[in-house]
Amino acid sequence: MELSLAIEESFIEQRAANDRRILSWRTVVFGFLRSRRRLLRRHTDTDVIFVDWHHPWLFFLAVGTMLLSCTDAFLTLVLLDLGMIEANPFMASLLGKGTAIFAATKMILTGLSILTLVFLAESRFFNRFRTGLFLTTFFAGYACLVCYEAVSLLRLL
Repeated sequence: MELSLAIEESFIEQRAANDRRILSWRTVVFGFLRSRRRLLRRHTDTDVIFVDWHHPWLFFLAVGTMLLSCTDAFLTLVLLDLGMIEANPFMASLLGKGTAIFAATKMILTGLSILTLVFLAESRFFNRFRTGLFLTTFFAGYACLVCYEAVSLLRLL
C-alpha cells in the first residue's frame, strides 16, 4: 500500500513539473501548423462547422480586405479635404464627430465582420452559398471602391 502511494506521489510530482497546458508562442505556432479539424467529421454533418485550419486564400482575403479598408479610410479623408462628400450616411455622421472616431469605427466594424466571415467560412448561407464567398465579394467591392477613389483623386489633383 505504501509503495503504490509513493509511486502515485512521484507521478503527481512529475506531472506538476512539466505542465504542457501553459500557453506560449510555441503552442500557437504548433497549433497553427498541426491543427487537426480541417474538414467535417462525417458526411452527415451539415450544421455550421467550425474548423481549426482555414485555407491560405481566406488569410489573403482577410488581410487584403483590411488593408483596402485602411486605404479607403485614408483616401476618403483626403478626398473630403478636396471638396468631395461622403456617400454613406452612417459614416458621414461619424465624420461629424471627428476623424479618429470615423477611422476607429470603420476599422472595428470591418475587422469584426472579417473575423465573423472567416470563422463561418465553411458554413453555408441558405444552404446554397459558402460564407467564404462573401469575403471574396467584399474584397472585390473594396478593390473597386479604392480604384474609384484613386481615379477621383487623380482627377482632382
